[in-house]
Amino acid sequence: MRLRSPLFAPADAERKVQKALASDADAVVLDLEDAVVDAGKPAARAATAALLPTLSRPGVIVRVNPRGTPWYLADLAAVVPGRPAAILLPKCTGPDDLRALDHHLEALEAASGLPVGGIRVLALVTETAASVLNIGRYGGASRRLLAFCFGAEDLSADLGILPRGPNGAYPAPVAAARAAVLAAAGASGVLALDTPFPDPRDPEGMRREAAAAAADGFAGKILIHPAQIAPAHAAFSPSAERLRWARAVRDAFAANPDAGTFALDGKMVDRPHLKLALRILEAAGEG
Repeated sequence: MRLRSPLFAPADAERKVQKALASDADAVVLDLEDAVVDAGKPAARAATAALLPTLSRPGVIVRVNPRGTPWYLADLAAVVPGRPAAILLPKCTGPDDLRALDHHLEALEAASGLPVGGIRVLALVTETAASVLNIGRYGGASRRLLAFCFGAEDLSADLGILPRGPNGAYPAPVAAARAAVLAAAGASGVLALDTPFPDPRDPEGMRREAAAAAADGFAGKILIHPAQIAPAHAAFSPSAERLRWARAVRDAFAANPDAGTFALDGKMVDRPHLKLALRILEAAGEG
């Protein structure tokens, strides 16, 4: 699943949900958590459960409420039969939360007659200072894991600081958490998704932040408005030149499977270059 542009929509706002589903976002996240007030959660859950089986659109994800809240298990029980592409787990505090979710999904998939393991997981792992300390401990926690998500707003609130400075730069602890997400995603072989850009009326700011995220190694950026889709796709889609290079490296190694290193366009290419080439092709949907 490509995740350049996961677009959030409040699950209890039908107009916004339909607009998101009709967009060309790579994925749509139906949000049962922060976007829905406590009193509205049962209705939002019921609406999502009724909607999911009617959808043919790929890439529909549901953000459930966090483990330990009164709504978490009810959310899962309601939406799993509709077979969403993935569950987004907010406020994931460590690998135990991920293992518990894997167990709950396995039981609900089996009860619903679905293939066990078919529903993937995205985890928001930086929403509290405590959770940041566990980022390096997720190795092997779940084979369902598709992506780690970086969230700057909740983390900065927990730390009592602003998420961005006057020049848009992250303060030191937020920047450190962001880097830790990228390292953990690389170590686990999963995608890393960047925090939302908070102002959909500032396309240039969105463009700059998405370009910086792509340069740092993020595969996509969480979106809060359809206007952010185009700049996200532009930032996280490899250029024609990068694709040409990646295809050439892949094809050269395919033709010479025993080669350790060789020259391509006058430059040395070795196995780490092949790994990079395959990641570029995967980002372009050619993996």
